[in-house]
Amino acid sequence: MAVRLAAPSPVSVWTWSLTAGLHKDGEAAEPDSHSPRVALDFIDAYQGAAIFHLKDFHEPLRESAEIRRRLRDLHQSCRDRWKFTVISSPVRAIPEELDRSLMFVELRLPDLVELIQFLREETRQTSGQPGVASISEATLHQFGRALQGLTLEEARFALRRGLAVGKGLGPESLPALFEEKRLLVNRGGVIEYIAEGGSMAEVGGLPGLKKWLLERKKLFQMRDTHDDEIVPKGILIMGIPGCGKSLSIKATASYFELPLYRVDMTAVFSGQHGTPDAAFVDACKTMEDVAPAVLWFDEIETGMIAAADSGGAQGRLFAFFLTWMQEKTRGLFVAATANRVDLLPAELLRKGRFDELFFVDLPTDDERLEIFKIHLDRRGVDSSQFDLGQLTAFTHGWTGAEVEQCVVSSITKARLADRTVTSHDLLSVAAAVVPLSHTMKEQINHIRNWAFERAVRASPRQTGR
Repeated sequence: MAVRLAAPSPVSVWTWSLTAGLHKDGEAAEPDSHSPRVALDFIDAYQGAAIFHLKDFHEPLRESAEIRRRLRDLHQSCRDRWKFTVISSPVRAIPEELDRSLMFVELRLPDLVELIQFLREETRQTSGQPGVASISEATLHQFGRALQGLTLEEARFALRRGLAVGKGLGPESLPALFEEKRLLVNRGGVIEYIAEGGSMAEVGGLPGLKKWLLERKKLFQMRDTHDDEIVPKGILIMGIPGCGKSLSIKATASYFELPLYRVDMTAVFSGQHGTPDAAFVDACKTMEDVAPAVLWFDEIETGMIAAADSGGAQGRLFAFFLTWMQEKTRGLFVAATANRVDLLPAELLRKGRFDELFFVDLPTDDERLEIFKIHLDRRGVDSSQFDLGQLTAFTHGWTGAEVEQCVVSSITKARLADRTVTSHDLLSVAAAVVPLSHTMKEQINHIRNWAFERAVRASPRQTGR
């Protein structure tokens, strides 16, 4: 018959650090307890139940075989004595000798519930200051979603920045919080927080893509009540450079009302942040902590081609990505762009990883005129004053980027002459442009042929193409 031992109550809590030594809460440190060895000897000799918290103890463990051996002895001697040792560390560094004697617990970033509780406590302190109004529950949730992906200390920094903007915290403080978050997230070098989004109104054409996003938006917002199979996971947008792939991703994040993050694959493979596979895994896990969000892989073929064809760290990166795409948290929508999707490995393109593969072709005649209107209106020029239909023949085969540069060049030409831009400016600039579809004709035809039966068209096919 087994006897269950009851833990004494209350249990003392002791804390050790290299600078403060070993001490009980609210009491002075034990004499000469700054030494790691002395601290372990004290734990061994201590009579009674207690919890011992050793801060940053990974350094003594890493540097001293004596300390590693003494901790293993302590593991044996403290068994069934209600004495527990907790080692906290900002890095994972477990010596091989101790791997099976320790239980490793990784504390992830605070979730939305923790952040909102933290915000309640923080704002309770500031709301009592003169001229500072109390914060509403709706604003608390706004702030909590804005601060997801940060530690509590980082969230405190961001909150202080928002408070410094004006008197109190309110919706007007959100830009300051987002800016602080951008600085904190971007310092890692692999993940970039994109604060400047876009809107679907700024995307000319692409009705097929827009319709798909419209249908999936509601499903994604109701993801907690639906099965994993029908919750949107992500899209891959491939096509000709300069036709709005990146702008579509930014607009998708705004349309889904989610923050946008971009993974820099060049930084992943640079070696500056450790091995490529470790840096990539860490980035993906971090993104799961900040979910819900849109995660953007720009020109994904530049990294995945090399990873798929390589062994070692790069091969492990590709294998992890394939599994992660199917098993990641449902609050993360992955949006990838590619110029040469035909170079991507088949394992990445099969159904189940991305919900849909869209092909963005050169804009049709109607889409080019819509893009002209968008870029003119964005720059304060009334597009209704122009007969844009005249531009159709001059801009056949143009990309959206070439349309934008035509507008920019025309406005620049008019400003230099100290007058307003005219239709003649647009026509004269357009007549001098040699589009990408002419200079890279063979490559563009190759991309089109590959996508013909393999991808969903983001725009209707124009007659004559």
